[in-house]
Amino acid sequence: MSFILNAVKRTEKGEKTRKSGVLPGVYYGAGKEAVSIDLNLPEFIKLFKETGESSLIDLNLDGKNVGKALVQHVQYDPVSERVIHVDFRLIDMNKILMANVVLRYVGESGAVKETGGTLVTTLSEVEVECLPNDLVSHIDIDISVLKTFDDVIKVKDLKLPAGIKIISPDGEALVAKVQPAITEEEIKAMEEAAQSVDVSKIEMAEKKKEDEEGEEGAISSETPAKVEEKK
Repeated sequence: MSFILNAVKRTEKGEKTRKSGVLPGVYYGAGKEAVSIDLNLPEFIKLFKETGESSLIDLNLDGKNVGKALVQHVQYDPVSERVIHVDFRLIDMNKILMANVVLRYVGESGAVKETGGTLVTTLSEVEVECLPNDLVSHIDIDISVLKTFDDVIKVKDLKLPAGIKIISPDGEALVAKVQPAITEEEIKAMEEAAQSVDVSKIEMAEKKKEDEEGEEGAISSETPAKVEEKK
């Protein structure tokens, strides 16, 4: 599937174009100088939902294709969480690249279905190395192999598309497992333990306050005698 994104060359500061509802950005890489661009915000958001950071995009500037690119970085407003800037990295199609690829968990675990266990996943993406044409948008992980609580999936167990090599994390890193569901008795025990901790903290705070008040009283009772001695 091919993805196409249209842009125009930006001649003003990003803050100014952003106020007019346009998304400022920049592209660089593949031996080319960085170029500031403006994008249609809704068009980019729609495309980014499909591509993420691991699908090649045909980037057009003023109607002319400038090459294949990856979304390198998306900047969000910390308050509104609105996209306010995006970086694209142009790709040399003849050179190996590194990119983050999303992990997609598929299938059904017997340990979850039959014993009521809880699926625990520790990774949402991995960093891969490959030629641009071998890059994939996601890697599927079949969790049906998790039939008991002893079964685990590690990075080294992943079935990778041809030409893809995972470079981070290492092969022994845990990807997924199933753990027994917490029983009502365990939940009650944890709640009681939490209450016990809270009560002990209150008692310690009250005792500290009483000790401090006792010390203040002792000091005040000694003060008149000390004054008399000075006379």
